[in-house]
This record gives sequence, structure tokens and C-alpha cells, in this order.
Amino acid sequence: MAFFGFGKKKEEKQEERIQQSTSTAVESSTEQEASVQEEAFAQDEKKGLFSRLWNGLSKTRTNVAGRVDELIEATEEIDDDFYEDLVDILIMSDMGVRTSDKVIDELKRRVQEQRITDARKARGILKQILKEMMDMPRKPLKWPMIMMVVGVNGVGKTTTIGKLAMRFKDARHSVVLAAADTFRAAAADQLQIWSERAQVPIVRHAEGADPAAVVFDGIQKAKATEADLLIVDTAGRLHNKKNLMEELRKISRIIAREYEGAEVRTLLVIDATTGQNGLQQAREFASVADVSGIVLTKLDGTAKGGIAVAIMDELKLPVLYIGVGEGIEDLQAFDAGAFVDAIF
Repeated sequence: MAFFGFGKKKEEKQEERIQQSTSTAVESSTEQEASVQEEAFAQDEKKGLFSRLWNGLSKTRTNVAGRVDELIEATEEIDDDFYEDLVDILIMSDMGVRTSDKVIDELKRRVQEQRITDARKARGILKQILKEMMDMPRKPLKWPMIMMVVGVNGVGKTTTIGKLAMRFKDARHSVVLAAADTFRAAAADQLQIWSERAQVPIVRHAEGADPAAVVFDGIQKAKATEADLLIVDTAGRLHNKKNLMEELRKISRIIAREYEGAEVRTLLVIDATTGQNGLQQAREFASVADVSGIVLTKLDGTAKGGIAVAIMDELKLPVLYIGVGEGIEDLQAFDAGAFVDAIF
């Protein structure tokens, strides 16, 4: 009987080991499947983002890549006429004379250095030059952060703030909005709508109130709720640079005094459809504010996306986000490689 009992225990142990082994194999298989699914989801998401970028830049692609390809098809040898026509195409894309000349000069140098005679290979080098010019280093995000958003009226500043709020909230960061554009009628009302969509708190005062007072209250709210990010909407009064400069200085003093440990970034919103006027706006704002980077909106509405290259080259400011449509997902973090690939 004792022997029989011992044998039974042995069988039970063997069965237990088999079950454990099977369970471990199933768990391992499940983990592998989950990992594959996550990777596939990430790839699909990446493809989806590029698809939106591709669709959003269709007008620019037709204007730039379409003309470049026509020129290449008609080119028997790479000569001065080829380079002159290429410069014209880049200028027509709102890349500006200075930046276009710079790009073509570098293209000439590399073509000669590599002894290239095929215009199709020159196209590949052109793409690489543009990627290198636009691949600017960016500061890593630090929390807590105050993000000041500046730009003239009509560029999509308030919409950009709303989309940024949703973007950061989706990334599991707590956000507070401050409606410091008290100069423009209904600016706070528009921001209120976005705060409700994003389900984030907003601090606002009456129309005509002191913007610095709104920022002060916004900081207190952000500190009290331990928010990661405070996004501040500011008035776009570029026609009166002195007032704008004083307003931004006052706000900066409030931030320095009330929230010493916060990282402060200033984002300038530019409407891509305004072309070279947008570049001039960027210059003006950069002269009165410590601009950290650019948000380029409405790229889907223009055939002249070359303005992104001109801004980065002439002002040495990175484009941080681009708008390629009306949807929330259409405000994308800028990627130089994906941008140039979507155009060419």
C-alpha cells in the first residue's frame, strides 16, 4: 500500500511538471503573440501617420516632385540649365532664393565630387541634402513645462493649442490651459471649446483683462493640480511690436517668479499658406521672443511646402509640429525624413 501511495505521488508530480511546462509554454507563446501584435499595431500606426502626411502634402508633392521628375525626364546631361531650372522649382515652392541657391550649390558640389551624370541619381542626392538641412536637434521634453504659444491671428493658434492639449493628454500627461489672449474677442471662448473636447481645465478672465494675471492664475492652477504642462495662448499683436514685447516680458517675469522650476518653451505658429510672409512673421517674432520652435499649420492647403525648409535654414529654428489636415491626428511631430519622403 505504501509503495502504491508513493507511486501515485510520483505520477501526480510528473503530471504537475507537465502542466507547469505546458503552462509556461502557453504563457511564453502568449507573450510572443502580444509582442508581435504590439509591433504590428505600432507599424500600422506609423503607416497611418505617414499616410496622413502623404495625403496632406499632395499639393506640394505635385508642385515640387512632379516638376522635378518632369525636368529629370527631359534632361540628357546635368548642366547649368538643369541647375537653373531646379533652382526655379525650389523657389516656386517658397523655399526662398537664398535657401534654394544654398541647396543647389551643395547639390553641384556632391554631383561633381561623386562624378554623377545621371539626373535620377542627382534627385536622390537632392532628397538627402534636404533631409540633412531639416534634421535639426531638439531639446528633450522636461516636466513640469510651460508652453507659450505665439503667432498672429488667423494662423490656427487656438486650434493648435487644443490639438496639443489632446496630444499630451493621450500621452498620459496632465494639462492646464491658460487663455491669455484677452485682446481678441471670443479667443477664450474658442479655447474653452477645446478644453472641453480635451477634457482639461482652463483658466480664463474677462475680455480685456491683463494677460499676465491670467498666466499667474494658470500657474497657480498647474501647481495646485501638479500638472505636467501649462499651455498659454497669447495675443498675436505683431503690428504693435512694442506692446507685444512688453506683454511677453511681463509674462516671463511672472513665470520666473511664480514657477522657478518649470521648463519654459515658446512655440511660434505659422500658416504655411502665407509662404514668404510667414517667414517674415517668424523673423519678427524671433526678434521679440525667445522662440524655441515652429508649428507649421495648413500644409495641406498649400502647394508650397518649401517654406518649412526656408524657416529652418534661415532662422535656425526647428519645426516641431506640422498640421496636414483638420483632424486631431493631423497635427504631427515633425520628422525630416518622413517629410521629404512624402514630398518626393
